[in-house]
Amino acid sequence: MPQTAAPDLILYHATITTLDRGNPTASAVAIKDGRFLAVGTDSDILALAAPTTRKIDLKGRSVLPGLIDNHLHIIRGGLNFNMELRWDGVRSLADAMNMLKRQVAVTPPPQWVRVVGGFTEHQFAEKRLPTIDEINAIAPDTPVFLLHLYDRALLNGAALRAVGYTRDTPEPPGGQIIRDADGMPTGLLLAKPNAAILYATLARGPKLPFDYQLNSTRHFMRELNRLGVTGAIDAGGGSQNYPDDYAVIQKLAADGHLTVRLAYNLFTQKPKQEKDDFLNWTRTSRYKQGDDYFRHNGAGEMLVFSAADFEDFRQPRPDMEPEMEGDLEGVVRILAENRWPWRLHATYEETISRALDVFEKVNRDIPLAGLNWFFDHAETISERSIERIVALGGGIAVQHRMAYQGEYFVGRYGAAAAQATPPVARMLEMGTKVSAGTDATRVASYNPWVSLSWLVTGKTVGGLRIYPRANCLDRETALRMWTENVTWFSNEEGLKGQIVAGQLADLIVPDRDFFACPEDDIADTTSLLTVVGGKVVFGAGDFATLDQDAPPPAMPDWSPVRRFGGYAAWGDDKADRAALQRVAQTACGCGSACGVHGHGHADAWSSRLPIKDLKSFWGALGCSCWAV
Repeated sequence: MPQTAAPDLILYHATITTLDRGNPTASAVAIKDGRFLAVGTDSDILALAAPTTRKIDLKGRSVLPGLIDNHLHIIRGGLNFNMELRWDGVRSLADAMNMLKRQVAVTPPPQWVRVVGGFTEHQFAEKRLPTIDEINAIAPDTPVFLLHLYDRALLNGAALRAVGYTRDTPEPPGGQIIRDADGMPTGLLLAKPNAAILYATLARGPKLPFDYQLNSTRHFMRELNRLGVTGAIDAGGGSQNYPDDYAVIQKLAADGHLTVRLAYNLFTQKPKQEKDDFLNWTRTSRYKQGDDYFRHNGAGEMLVFSAADFEDFRQPRPDMEPEMEGDLEGVVRILAENRWPWRLHATYEETISRALDVFEKVNRDIPLAGLNWFFDHAETISERSIERIVALGGGIAVQHRMAYQGEYFVGRYGAAAAQATPPVARMLEMGTKVSAGTDATRVASYNPWVSLSWLVTGKTVGGLRIYPRANCLDRETALRMWTENVTWFSNEEGLKGQIVAGQLADLIVPDRDFFACPEDDIADTTSLLTVVGGKVVFGAGDFATLDQDAPPPAMPDWSPVRRFGGYAAWGDDKADRAALQRVAQTACGCGSACGVHGHGHADAWSSRLPIKDLKSFWGALGCSCWAV
């Protein structure tokens, strides 16, 4: 081949699942200018190499297309990631409280310690949350805010003082401040029926300055890369208005620092002013503006507040307001006239059927064909509504919220009702456009393998099997739900989601064979090598030395990311080893003594040590991860 056509990178000696039905497996892939150039056998692909081509021997490991989350609050989550202590994946309350204690010890005033979603009490061996007294005992003076899903928040005494909640604080609309016999707030806040009080209380905490938010967002993307995520659709979120709250992500995009491809939706912020938002945005923004790393994807997931049915299964299903249809029609007409797709948060069939009445009415005047609009969540959707969605050319984006709330749903509606909540397998059988994601970071964890495990096993993170096999997916179908299927939802079909010549070169090397490992091990998967656009954005284990573009240490220096990283599974030797090595590889701020900054050989040595010796091993290298 001419020198100009030679690949930049070749990955070989691998077992590659391409998801290309015409060429389902391969052993090597060539990449040129950020795209797959060729996919085939080692001999065919290595023959394309020039002296300038970089070659990586994958030593027989499996390769998958990069994972794409169909619903992730990455922009908002990135602004706060460095401030948050993540209990995602922690398997016992005792370990979680030990983490909390360690973080309280290094968090300076007036900062808070925040545990903001991504976990459920059912994942703990103890099957409960901490009491407020237990939190106060650990943190008498440091504010602690603990958000559990979207049903409640726990605040210690210092946090109540920081937010100013007293006997005289009025009851908030849509929420409840639990009080003692004297009328004093106890520290328990309940969402009844929506999460406004939880949002509003969290918003009172200190924020990171702009430069720290840049750093925080880079660390969040790196955590996603560690788990094999190479793309996402950002679903907007509360307290995330456009364009003001997009300055950080836009700067990272402009500076070439995005390691997760991002399509973003615009989420209305003010009740009764939704039409004004979308009239303004359709005048000032263009659908699809941007590039393959950062591009506009339309409206939602909030279109109008009168159609927002929050999914707290501890509470009865909320009835949408009578004005829902009129409010929704006004916004949908604006979007359809401007050919903007939309996504609509809708948990319950009752909300979905009413919204479909509106969409069908608008469709009679302005055809919706080709708009790639869709519902998010759809846990209790009926077959009739699925038929209506297919007829209108829409789709359904499901997320693994039931993996975190399945026990509550069963408790309220019964095990039989939970068996097809949502009816994922039936959606696929009916020819629906359907894909998968997380709805992270607050209502569920951002770990894609937890979602894949849920789709395959039908189990919650607490171990409850809620789905019969008939509503579970085989592993290939589940993987397609996280890759090629997502591309319809961002109008990028044929551009990514498979390992095919011409598509964007996004792939991962998982630490186990997704197709052969035991079902119960799927959720513990991480990536050993993550490539986005032909560039290595994360490497671990045998591939740690290939990872040359880690972000600077997490800021500020008391950040929980420095001590705990992100998703972890503390509580057994296998999980502890993975967590310790991950922190040393990706989260430490100790400079040249850290594995990711030049001690690639340290991983190999540490992998041979007993758990009890790992901390002292890294400490002997001068690693400050274990300073506390």
